[in-house]
Amino acid sequence: MARLPRLCLSGIPQHIIQRGNNRQICFGSDENFAAYANWLDEFSQKYHVAIHAWVFMTNNVHLLATPESPDGISKMMQSLGRQYVSYFNYTYRRTGTLWEERFKSCAVDADNYL
Repeated sequence: MARLPRLCLSGIPQHIIQRGNNRQICFGSDENFAAYANWLDEFSQKYHVAIHAWVFMTNNVHLLATPESPDGISKMMQSLGRQYVSYFNYTYRRTGTLWEERFKSCAVDADNYL
């Protein structure tokens, strides 16, 4: 079954959530957090997504971001995921998926949500 398209409007803040598969760790060290943050910065600039806040926990990530284009967040998260999962799998000599599923996101009504 085909995935439903995401509703992502340019200029509207999004709460993005990505969880580790089976609640397993996605960040095993401070170096992992730093690598993810570095690539988040790189890809957010490349795809013109403003990152306002983030929370990195050992098994999930929360981001507050605003895209300049409707596909900015999807492209940023796809590139970030590919880069980080390759790094993580190589570092920990593992294979397979790291994330539970594709990321979740919802539009933020800035006045009420924040």
